[in-house]
Amino acid sequence: MVVDAAGIRFVKNIMAPTRDGTKLAMDIHVPAGEGPWPVILTYIPYRKDDQAPLTGMQHHWAQHGYVGARVDCRGTGSSEGMNDDEYRPVEIRDGYDVVEWIAAQDWCDGKVAMTGGSYGGFTSVQVAALAPPHLATIIPWNYTDDRYTDDCHYRGGAWRCYYDIGSYGCSMIGMNAMPPYPEYSGARWAELWEQRLEQNSPYLLTWLANQTDGEYWRPGSIRGRYHDIRASALLIGGWRDGYCNTPLRTSQHMTAASKVLIGPWNHSGPDCETPGPSLAREHLTVKWCDYWLKGIDNGIMDEPSINVYMQTFDVPDPARTLTTGYWRCEPSYPIPGGHTQRLTLGGELTPDSSSITHDGYEEYEYRPSVGIAGGLWSAGVPFGLPGDQRVDEVYAANYTSAPLDEPLEIIGMGKAVLHVSSTAPVMAFVARLSDVAPDGTSAQVTIGVLNGTRRNSLTDPEPLEPGAVYELHVDLDATAWRFARGHRIRLSVSSADFPNLWPTPYAGTNRVFRDKGRESRLELPVVPTREVAADELPVVPTREASASALPPDEMEYEPSAAPRKYPEVSPGVVPWEITHDVLRDRTGLRLHLVGEVKASADMKVKTESRLEVWADNRNPANITATGQHFRTITRTDGTINIDTSANVRSTEDAIHVALDLDVRLNGLPHHQRRWVETFKRELL
Repeated sequence: MVVDAAGIRFVKNIMAPTRDGTKLAMDIHVPAGEGPWPVILTYIPYRKDDQAPLTGMQHHWAQHGYVGARVDCRGTGSSEGMNDDEYRPVEIRDGYDVVEWIAAQDWCDGKVAMTGGSYGGFTSVQVAALAPPHLATIIPWNYTDDRYTDDCHYRGGAWRCYYDIGSYGCSMIGMNAMPPYPEYSGARWAELWEQRLEQNSPYLLTWLANQTDGEYWRPGSIRGRYHDIRASALLIGGWRDGYCNTPLRTSQHMTAASKVLIGPWNHSGPDCETPGPSLAREHLTVKWCDYWLKGIDNGIMDEPSINVYMQTFDVPDPARTLTTGYWRCEPSYPIPGGHTQRLTLGGELTPDSSSITHDGYEEYEYRPSVGIAGGLWSAGVPFGLPGDQRVDEVYAANYTSAPLDEPLEIIGMGKAVLHVSSTAPVMAFVARLSDVAPDGTSAQVTIGVLNGTRRNSLTDPEPLEPGAVYELHVDLDATAWRFARGHRIRLSVSSADFPNLWPTPYAGTNRVFRDKGRESRLELPVVPTREVAADELPVVPTREASASALPPDEMEYEPSAAPRKYPEVSPGVVPWEITHDVLRDRTGLRLHLVGEVKASADMKVKTESRLEVWADNRNPANITATGQHFRTITRTDGTINIDTSANVRSTEDAIHVALDLDVRLNGLPHHQRRWVETFKRELL
């Protein structure tokens, strides 16, 4: 046990039993003084023993009268058992058991909260759907309610590209092969490590074996069973995060008490400036738990239920650290007074359908590398904001409105209803909504994807008949956006989102129809526009300054005291690169990230990852990706290297995967494994 100057105690490796006898390892930060206390729990597989004691969220919570607990999932870190996939039913049941075991301890007052971002957000809602009696509240952020439609593996029936290979899918092979530490696992150290090395199973292979929606994806999804959650919920998201749809959708269908907070952030979360403005997540968590766990009437439940950051146009700089906008609050979702505004894809984007002409359509050639200006999906990297969309719009069918006479605000999920045809049997359709400034700069607002073969079903795809016209409903990701007066709204329709999506394999010519009986349209979730007060207008008003003036914040918030920023990059590292092979007409993505964590005075863990993905614009079936992940554990008793690599390439009818794991102890070979598989493309 370690005690800090304030009397907070750090207790290492408490073993919590589950119903089948497997024990999960838990670290706790205990407040000074006499308990019992309520507990705030984070439940993730990312090795608690690689974090220094008396640091992180758990230490902050202990400073405010909560036991901060962190548990390694089954088969990870110092926990017992085996782990061969994410969000398994047994893992969710374990979470229930841990909550109830904690509640019965003499240092707990019987009330437990769960919180976390990404994986910890997933486990919070998954465990809450089992309704443990002592789980009083959850605070998930950057999570999903549907593991097929809104996770990092598939999108609209298309396979995601860079993330699983360049980050999570390949990375977890190495993380799951890392050893537990003998000072914590004791007599079972050798048994645990050998078991993990021998039973290591790459998640990526399972995901590729499940290319359509189905039973595999359901246990970890709460969509359709929101009513099973009995705990209250503070649902946090970011508009630039890959999981931006979930908070509004969850709150709309939950029966338990909930509030929503969505800011401009990417996957780094609220306490970041990637981009900001930041928000003190730990402060908000404590305020929420003070009400739900301690019964303190601090007024938080008197505040509006829906709190969103209303974004507006910024010059689309991928390195920007601030999003222009204001905080807007509403009593519920859908937003009272809102309506669906339909804009017709005619000669321009217009509410007037009279511009529709007979036999009208736009035609474009499928280019598999379209999307390079759209940014990165968000997880796995601390950057990825979109750039100027004109680079991609050259290869798309574009529909642009006239300049707006008045500001227009939207909150929620829009939709593109498209009548399309293709000469290919498999083709994705990507709808991008952009804000076009008077100088022509095009800033991406949101995006939607649908693989045309999933037009009728995500479970039973059907090929496209070349030349046949189909009506597609492409859902756009949720957003909150204010289009300024004088700006224009643009919908761009293409068939790729590289490197976020793995391209479909057939060359093709596509058409978007807009004639009588086959009208294509954009549907926007328009809400009443907030007016700008006179004292918010510029002292010397110009048309441009008045058009960009914003209403005041409707929510008080505390910025993060130390917001996370883009990491410093050494001169020899290019973290994010888009390149072009001119002679072969190939477009490539390169990512290179380096990090280091000092777990104690005697141990540090260094990580490095590299990725190259190439799209062949002449042959869209020929896509290649190579991901590499390097981990080095340096301790006083030696050095362990865990290297993993993934080589993925596609042909017209299959995806071919070769994975390698190499573990070295003090420079000598210790353990090697390889996996080689081919997966038939299911109209993917």
